[in-house]
Amino acid sequence: EAALKFLARIDRMAERIGAVNTVTVEPDGALVGSNTDAFGFIENLKAGAPQWRAGDGPAVVLGAGGAARAVGVALLEAGAPEIRIANRTHDRAQALAAALDPRCQAVGWSDRGKSLKSINLLVNTTSLGMAGQPPLDLDLSQLQPSAIVNDIVYVPLETALLAAARKRGNPVVDGLGMLLHQGRPGFKAWFGVDPDVTAGLRRALVEDLAR
Repeated sequence: EAALKFLARIDRMAERIGAVNTVTVEPDGALVGSNTDAFGFIENLKAGAPQWRAGDGPAVVLGAGGAARAVGVALLEAGAPEIRIANRTHDRAQALAAALDPRCQAVGWSDRGKSLKSINLLVNTTSLGMAGQPPLDLDLSQLQPSAIVNDIVYVPLETALLAAARKRGNPVVDGLGMLLHQGRPGFKAWFGVDPDVTAGLRRALVEDLAR
């Protein structure tokens, strides 16, 4: 967000998300900003859950920070019919829903478990469940068996949320792929090569994170 004021222009996704994570320099020296988080999120879902279709049902997004905004924009662009946003501070969830689209609605944190009914995707964008942070307390009993559960946290790689979802038979997608895929557009802009996210690249990153 702080970088926006230094840029000559930003792309459409950065404008919608309200932040940049990639800056390129034009031949005339102008700085151009983009945001690749939404791209990384969708590409990770495509790779980890190829059966998922945004238009097949509502999604629940836990959190209302910058990552939640990027995920919300990505889901709206992909055609999600409804997004339910639950955050510990309800005012922030309401503000994000209002800023994004009429298809978004804020859900009270105490109702987060009930909000999972009939959805086809659950995404945790909060720090809850991350190493060194409090656990994410969430009742998954309302979740239909086909619903995909994605946690953008990648330390630990399998969070308690993903473990609980996997145990009950839900397809799960961890957050490491989002980190890898969001780097692709920047790498292409800087070096002219769109890198493949391979099993070897993922393995190397897992080993690096374990150090």
